[in-house]
Amino acid sequence: MQIYWTAINEIIEETPEVRTYMLDCPEGFVWEEGSHTHFALEGFNAGDKPNRSLIRHMSISTLPHENSIGITTRIREQCSEFKSILRNMQVGQEVAIFKTHSNVPLKREGKNVYLLSSGVGLATFRPLVLEFLQKEDGVNQIHSLNVDSSEDFLFPSVFTSAPDKKFTAQFVDNRTEYYAEVEKLKADRDGLFYVVGSDEFLAQTIGVLRGQGIQPEQIMLDKREQQLAEFFQADKLV
Repeated sequence: MQIYWTAINEIIEETPEVRTYMLDCPEGFVWEEGSHTHFALEGFNAGDKPNRSLIRHMSISTLPHENSIGITTRIREQCSEFKSILRNMQVGQEVAIFKTHSNVPLKREGKNVYLLSSGVGLATFRPLVLEFLQKEDGVNQIHSLNVDSSEDFLFPSVFTSAPDKKFTAQFVDNRTEYYAEVEKLKADRDGLFYVVGSDEFLAQTIGVLRGQGIQPEQIMLDKREQQLAEFFQADKLV
């Protein structure tokens, strides 16, 4: 396993609670849209075993052509040790990234794509939208639906409807309205549904989609193969 140590080159305050940490691109580090990485702080590998409290699984919110690796995360006033340390880090300090992989690349199968997310989960979808806007081949259109009760919606410069580019963005501030909108979207029995959020959010969204015949292969989650099986096994038991 290769560990890349790299410096923070910029810290962007997206909203009062959300920051994006922009990292230098280490030589040889590659990624694609929908990628996640293990993001670790100094000292995580100082002992015989990795200190898991200093490691988090994070989505990369940028594309390679942006020349920085973006890690977007919510940091509340009351937060974990990891987030507390991260909140006080400065430009120039180093972090580690390793085990990078994409579970949710943009599928170009000539279908409509729906991006369903909760809160900062939108960071996973930013690169997919940018990739589509650069090259529309193989995708009919993309619709993003995000629920965030803070109403400080993320990435407004990207998540703005552009019908001429076959992209629409919708924000709602509560789960009731979100699920009502999903009920409408699932009428597209041939669509591809990408879902990012908490495990509870994923399970409930899957339940709504599966209730109208959307098949597991049409639902993309940012989860490993074994975890996917668990989500869809639970779905069968409902």
